[in-house]
Amino acid sequence: MDRRALLATLVASGVVRPAAVRAQPTPRRPRIGVLGTAYGPTTEVLRKALREHGWIEGENITIEWRWSGGRPELYAQHAAEFARLPVDLILAPGSAQVEAARRATRTIPIVFTLHEDPVGAGHVASLARPGGNITGVSLLLTELSAKQLELLKETLPTLTRVGVLRNSAFPAHALAVKAMTNAASRLGLILDPVDAGTPDEFDPAFRRLTRVPVGAIVVLTSTIVIKERERLGKVAQHYRLPMMFGAREPVRFGGLMSYGPDVAALVRRFAVYADRVLRGTSPADLPVEQAAIFELVVNLKMAKTLDVTIPPSVLARADVLIE
Repeated sequence: MDRRALLATLVASGVVRPAAVRAQPTPRRPRIGVLGTAYGPTTEVLRKALREHGWIEGENITIEWRWSGGRPELYAQHAAEFARLPVDLILAPGSAQVEAARRATRTIPIVFTLHEDPVGAGHVASLARPGGNITGVSLLLTELSAKQLELLKETLPTLTRVGVLRNSAFPAHALAVKAMTNAASRLGLILDPVDAGTPDEFDPAFRRLTRVPVGAIVVLTSTIVIKERERLGKVAQHYRLPMMFGAREPVRFGGLMSYGPDVAALVRRFAVYADRVLRGTSPADLPVEQAAIFELVVNLKMAKTLDVTIPPSVLARADVLIE
């Protein structure tokens, strides 16, 4: 048998593999960049949700975690880093992170999970047809914040002045304050918005509002509020002010009420978007979802501490009562 015939026999039997086969590169592992605030419960919710769609960190996907601690300048720095790598997809939870990611790239898909108002902020053309490279799940904060104000007035009928804790780093917060101002005029309320973008700014903001004084405070939802839920709850207890939140977590630590969607459920929806994008679907073709299920949480223990009587009409609608 000559050399050529021998080689053909060995290849056919699998003893020798052709050079072209041996040289095939290992498929590139997709990479997600996460513009996070801090490691927390939703981190594991995200990992689990991705696993349920077949994406396992360290096996067939790489996740680049970047924690900002709520500092807006780090959003921009981390987003620029993701654009340079580059990653295949950016998770930018709220409007501040989306804005940073949008400035860093117009081609890498960006998916949000807690955006307060993507159309109002100019991040998508419409909910049905986002266009561009951005899509995800919206909180509908503008409508939600007006509803929170209504619930607060129903709970505290003699209320006349309400503080609003906002974060100017989140573009949608300005839109929410505008919606609340319209609702306030209808409800006979005066609003006092103050800015607090970092944990160190919480105490000064609350001291200012107690000097006004306000009768209650609405805390607009942001990633830093979710991260600092325990600290905010304790501040509420210290200043003995009824506080309305957009998520249930701070209520457990001292808030009076919350009205908003289940944050963990919104994070789980990211995995659905991520799966479709990583398999080739354009963000422009994925409609923005709106949070559909909202829950009212009332802290009866805090109500007793504040000497607040929760009306039967509010109690009847409460999904969760904390005693």
